[in-house]
Amino acid sequence: MKGVADVSDAAGGFGGFGGSPPGGSGSGGGAVPRGARVRGKPSPLLVTVASLVALVVVLVVVSQFWTEVLWYESVQAGQVMWTTIAVQVVLFVVGMVLVGALVASSLVIAHRMRPVYAPTTPQQEVLERYRQMIEPVRRLAVWLVPLLFGAFAGLAAAGQWQMALAFVNRQDFGKADPTFGLDIGFFVFSLPMLQFAVAFLTMAFVLGLLAAALMHYIDGGISIGPKGLSTTRAARIHLSVLAAALVLVRGVGYWLDRYALSVRHSDRITGLTYADQYAVLPTKTILAVAAVICAVLFLATIWTTSWRLPIIGVAMLLILSVVAGGIYPTLVQSFRVRPSEAALEGPFIQYNINATRDAYGLSSIQKTDYAAKTDVEPGQLRQDAATIPGVRIIDPLIVSPTFTQMQGLRQYYAFPDALDVDRYGLKNGQQDSVVAARELNLEGAPQRNWVNDHTVYTHGYGLVTARGNTRTDEGAPDFFTRDIPPKGELTPFEPRIYFGERTHEYSLVGGEKGAKPRELDYQAVDGERYTTYSGIGGVKLDNFFKRAAYAIKYRELKFLLSEQVGDFTTILDRRTPRERVRAVAPWLTLDGNIYPTVVDGRIQWVVDGYTTSDRYPYSRLQSLDTATSDTVTARSQSVQQARGGQVNYIRNSVKATVDAYDGTVRLYTWDESDPILKAWSKAFPGVVQPMSKISGGLMSHLRYPEDMFKVQRELLTRYHVADAASFYTGGEYWKVPTDPTQAAQPAQGQTQGQNSPDQPPYYLSIRMPGQKEPSFSLTTSFSPAGENRPYLTGFLAVDSNAGSTPGKRREGYGVMRLLDVPSATNVPGPSQVQSKINTSNVSSQDFPATLNNFLNISQSGSKVQRGNLLTLPVGGGLLYVQPIYVSSRDGGTYPLLQAVVVSFGKKIAWGKTLDSALDQLFEGDSGASAGDSDRSSKGDTPAAPSPKPRSEQLKAALAEVQKLYEASQAALRQGDWSAYGKAQEALAAAISKAVQLAPEGGVAGEGGEKSSGSNSRQEAAPSASESPTPSASVSEQE
Repeated sequence: MKGVADVSDAAGGFGGFGGSPPGGSGSGGGAVPRGARVRGKPSPLLVTVASLVALVVVLVVVSQFWTEVLWYESVQAGQVMWTTIAVQVVLFVVGMVLVGALVASSLVIAHRMRPVYAPTTPQQEVLERYRQMIEPVRRLAVWLVPLLFGAFAGLAAAGQWQMALAFVNRQDFGKADPTFGLDIGFFVFSLPMLQFAVAFLTMAFVLGLLAAALMHYIDGGISIGPKGLSTTRAARIHLSVLAAALVLVRGVGYWLDRYALSVRHSDRITGLTYADQYAVLPTKTILAVAAVICAVLFLATIWTTSWRLPIIGVAMLLILSVVAGGIYPTLVQSFRVRPSEAALEGPFIQYNINATRDAYGLSSIQKTDYAAKTDVEPGQLRQDAATIPGVRIIDPLIVSPTFTQMQGLRQYYAFPDALDVDRYGLKNGQQDSVVAARELNLEGAPQRNWVNDHTVYTHGYGLVTARGNTRTDEGAPDFFTRDIPPKGELTPFEPRIYFGERTHEYSLVGGEKGAKPRELDYQAVDGERYTTYSGIGGVKLDNFFKRAAYAIKYRELKFLLSEQVGDFTTILDRRTPRERVRAVAPWLTLDGNIYPTVVDGRIQWVVDGYTTSDRYPYSRLQSLDTATSDTVTARSQSVQQARGGQVNYIRNSVKATVDAYDGTVRLYTWDESDPILKAWSKAFPGVVQPMSKISGGLMSHLRYPEDMFKVQRELLTRYHVADAASFYTGGEYWKVPTDPTQAAQPAQGQTQGQNSPDQPPYYLSIRMPGQKEPSFSLTTSFSPAGENRPYLTGFLAVDSNAGSTPGKRREGYGVMRLLDVPSATNVPGPSQVQSKINTSNVSSQDFPATLNNFLNISQSGSKVQRGNLLTLPVGGGLLYVQPIYVSSRDGGTYPLLQAVVVSFGKKIAWGKTLDSALDQLFEGDSGASAGDSDRSSKGDTPAAPSPKPRSEQLKAALAEVQKLYEASQAALRQGDWSAYGKAQEALAAAISKAVQLAPEGGVAGEGGEKSSGSNSRQEAAPSASESPTPSASVSEQE
């Protein structure tokens, strides 16, 4: 047994990891000359430079780490940081030790098992010289190479800290998947971790096997000769054990692949199909068993002298994986499934439907068939009189320049480009409102320098709010909170905004006791006002070392040199609400649209947090980026798309708030049944407070989140279909309409309708069928899938009113109501309505131009902007409302609301106010009042209700006008000046009465033809010319 003797000799020649190399000098090699050591000594300059570089690196790392610790302590979230670090360190150490030890042991064992013999062939002589050449660095490589691979492996493992922490704190869902009967929690928490472990071990054994093979080759355990590859027995045993372990791990991977089929996405569904169930699933089991057999064949080489058996085993495993894993399922799909696909795939499609609706919170949706009316009649909105005042005619995506011009007040203040919608309890009841925070805009600050940017201009000031359903006579927003200092209907609140969406720079605030304030607060009539921050948020720089750490972090010596910075200073950084919440709860996916609101005397930013997973069995995978993209995200920089990749489970589990003054972050449980939130609450106890801690003031401003609703509506385009047969045919699929307002006014360089984004959902206070009273809701509409089917087929609203009870969500919040409009009804969809509006020739007594001409006055130097096209299920049908804004094209004026267009069925009307447009649309009487008429220029009082039905009174008044006119003409012909004067006085009174009775607006049917209501209105309004024309309105603003 010469091979065994070789191994024994090799082992005997080395102690530990080292020993003298074969053919080396041993004890007779002679001493190394001392002069050689002097020549190898590095120069003092090099040592100095290297030391300085190392010192700088250490200081930077330490300062970054320490400032992070200080920040987390400042927001009372230290346990989040330390728990995260602890888990990452454990994973790094485990990964590094596992891979490093495996690679190191492979190298050491292979070297110690090397054969010892004199080279007898030219090839062996070459290898011997190579071995002698690398021997001086071999010992270093035995440690350095494993350390390097281990470090990379440790970093890869540490990057999976969220997966590991969720696995350790895993929870049951209380529901089982339909194929394996396992709890959903296994797929969400356990399966990802097990698959990662298998992938990690596979990588580790591959590296160990490669390292062993390389060392055996270098040391002669593996050789390539004329007869091919040959190995020593020791090398064969070593490599066989590693290969057997690798194949066994792969066998475990095949077994886990069976469960992963439940979340595999195909063209039609997510989850197992018929071919998966009856072809792929059995083959995965067979492959797992075959891998075990293959591992046994590798181990058999310990007692044999040939690689034949394991090579046959690997070949059979590969062939089996190709045939059983690919060819066989394809044959089953082609010859068994395809001829009867609908019947065979039906049960699996039903699994997919049920799981998707459950995973996305759609299982309890209330679906109602809605045979919408398309004809109009007087008083049609009387049953919806409570809904019409909630119609929001102020478009938050258009009026930002108006807010800026009217309430910006200074160049160093700014509003977001897309405002937010909230609701407030005002004197006249609950009011949908458009809100915006007046934030700091450093780009507009004069004399930009470090001192001004970081110590003077430190905060924004105030919240501006406007009623959503009214505007002033000029068309401006009807503000109920405005100016600096704030005044209006809201109770007094702290107006300073140190933390907001635009606060990306750090600020140094605070001051010595009794010192003069230096932070610019606001500009008063008699001069500037200054203030000193006194909040609890921020990190106090109360010693030199803290200031030095931040000086290193921000590369700014002024932290140490400036008189503005001292023990009294507090630094505010990481100031945007999103990044603060993301740092405290890194496991949350955040909504792209946060909003400010006044709660208990403070401005609070509300951030919706989601728990998500992509491992819910059978639930359809959906891209968050794609589903949450619409007009608002495309046009706005303040509203973002949700970031989270592909998901197939989502819950709005957390409501977070960030105090705009001191930056305090609070997280509240919102979905108490969510297993993922339970897992994270177990991992970070106390970070998320219970719902019972939510105050009544905050509860009244919480709403259903937009991004979750967008994801849900995207899924509903298919999954409103609840039975497998209809789902399979796809004939009832819907789509989210593109935004018709963007198609009507395309961006520069685009043609009409090109690349139009989806229509965004809208917050409205409406009453859906089945509701007793209007409720604040988030709404959207649907059209049939396909390019040429513009009709409306569905309308969805989710109740977004959380109530105002402290610690308790209002019953009914989150209930989704879907109106399924029969295709035979042919209700026009948003794009169809917008197209009719753009081409309508209907006239209005408010304006001398037709609607088409009004919308195209841009040629005269004015710019027309079409506001959000709202859809409301009222009057037994669907009402469309669109505000129209006018400004100057050169930017000299800001957008003002100048007209409102409404549509019901095939009819279109427009007027200066929503009241007048609705009255004319419904033949002189809508039956309800929108409340947007007769607003004062200051917007202090609500409009009076529109009058009761008056068509008969109008006819009588017109007859009286005609009678008095004829009487005055007769007196004139007779020369009776006294009778003529009396007749003129009576005629003027009659005309005035007729004008008061006449509705303000016009109406058009399909194709833009005038209705009889429009003709009668024209006859009865001789004073209509007194109303300002569009061009006159613009010129006055210019």
